Amino acid sequence: MFTGIPTAALDFYEDLEADNSKSFWTAHKSVYDESVRAPMTALLAELESEFGAGKVFRPYRDVRFSKDKTPYKTHQGGFVETRPGVGFYVQIDAAGLFVAGGFYSHTPLQVGRFRDAVDDDRRGRELVRLVKKVRSSGFEIGGDTVKTRPRGVAEDHPRLDLMRHKSLTASRTYQSPDWIETPRAADEVRTAWRSMRPLVDWLTTVIGAGE
Repeated sequence: MFTGIPTAALDFYEDLEADNSKSFWTAHKSVYDESVRAPMTALLAELESEFGAGKVFRPYRDVRFSKDKTPYKTHQGGFVETRPGVGFYVQIDAAGLFVAGGFYSHTPLQVGRFRDAVDDDRRGRELVRLVKKVRSSGFEIGGDTVKTRPRGVAEDHPRLDLMRHKSLTASRTYQSPDWIETPRAADEVRTAWRSMRPLVDWLTTVIGAGE
């Protein structure tokens, strides 16, 4: 049963940012288990009936190809996948709570499907409306983009800004809200995900086309 996210979770990540070491992790693993992972697991379970089963990400960083060899992530993420690389996201870190949704992965096939849909007049205009509505609701639109324009796309394309995207997300950060320790936190995440749902549904349909 989800009862809230303890402020001890935020404190844990603030301390981890200062000392991202195995010794710190070992000494404070019980705090992670009880104040971070358990509430995140309960939060996803609370939202499962409406959005689907969620996944709690591992706390360990993949440092094989990174210059940064710090071993632990300084946040805890949870993800409800609607298609590979598409879905709803929630995160706990030192700042508070972060919620997002959209298209995260960008294989060439996925990007191709996305841009084909943006190029289509009907579906492209629909996406413009969805993005505008989500942005007007207080969400930030983000994602990986190319700096100029994709090869073969006209300079005067009516949706050039969207064609530049290799991924597309909507997100909002809640800076240590007073309700984070209460069951209301689940309601806030639920409300945010509902606001994003038309955009996520559009992306789910597009990325999943032909599967």
